[in-house]
Amino acid sequence: MRVLYFTEGDSPHDQRFLRALSNTPHDVYALRQKEPFPNTPDGIVELNWPGEPPDWRHWGGWQMALLSYQKILEEIQPDVVHAGPIQGPALLTALSSFRNLVTMSWGSDILARAQRSPWMRCATRYVFDHTKVFLGDCQTVIDAAKAYGFREKRSLRFPWGVDLEHFSPQNGKAEGEALRRSLGWDDKFIILCNRSWYPIYGVDVLAKAFVASASENNELRLLLVGDGPQSDYIHSILAPVEDKVHFPGWVDQTDLPGVYCGADLFVSPSHCDGSSISLLEALACGRPVLVSDIPSNKEWVKQGETGEIFSDGDPAALKEKILMMVGYPELARYGENARSMAEAQADWDQNFKKLLQAYHMAL
Repeated sequence: MRVLYFTEGDSPHDQRFLRALSNTPHDVYALRQKEPFPNTPDGIVELNWPGEPPDWRHWGGWQMALLSYQKILEEIQPDVVHAGPIQGPALLTALSSFRNLVTMSWGSDILARAQRSPWMRCATRYVFDHTKVFLGDCQTVIDAAKAYGFREKRSLRFPWGVDLEHFSPQNGKAEGEALRRSLGWDDKFIILCNRSWYPIYGVDVLAKAFVASASENNELRLLLVGDGPQSDYIHSILAPVEDKVHFPGWVDQTDLPGVYCGADLFVSPSHCDGSSISLLEALACGRPVLVSDIPSNKEWVKQGETGEIFSDGDPAALKEKILMMVGYPELARYGENARSMAEAQADWDQNFKKLLQAYHMAL
């Protein structure tokens, strides 16, 4: 089978998909909306736009991109195009009239971006009208596609999953202990969040809740991994307790298990999500979790089993749950259940087979 993987850029998720596809017997080509793409795995043919890369900021740029894209399709003659997000690569593929389109949602494209304007809703519906198979990483996303009239029998629930050997309590234990020692936090209760600092991920809600909870419990510490456009705002909120916060910036995938295992509690305060990869990684590392009560989170976090849930966007509710979980006797059981859930439902090697199933469904 000849497969074209069409995506926006070269995120860690794209790299993981392409590495897995490079180990299949299929001929796989990669095309990006944006450059650069320095990490293309061996065995994947990287394609370039004819001439200058398209300017996606206006409709004229999309028209030029469509002409270039149709030339690419004519040249490589793919059997299947695997494209996403919905309003980007999948939309251009739908406009090209290519028949065997496998549309893969990235979560926020259908849960947030599609709601921004009538044009976005129209574009989303157009893509579904021209999609053979739809891939959603959780039932919340599958249900959103149904609301646009897409038949559920042509949808596959495909949690992207994680590498369970890499993200494991055993793999991260020594590095986690070393991290705690290096920070002088051996005997502290460490909260971890590694969501990007964009409004949609609610990191400011966690920052406000931490300031309030740290004023009541001096043993609390915050490990705030990442960065983003809300950086100045986040730092200003946390200024009163900055001696209790560590900002390591972005952490490489190789070192992430140690970061998860160095924490006592993982928090995801996101306002909108599919199946959060950060959440799945935390579960795989056996971390108790505390998450906002959005539908996709509740597909993974069962209150009283793998962690706790708080009201989305409510710093006071988050504060109360944080204080409750410090020294909570159920934390060890939560961590064990978290790992068991990851093994049962978030195994990348097993879940990847659903992607190949989608390709065959499209044909």
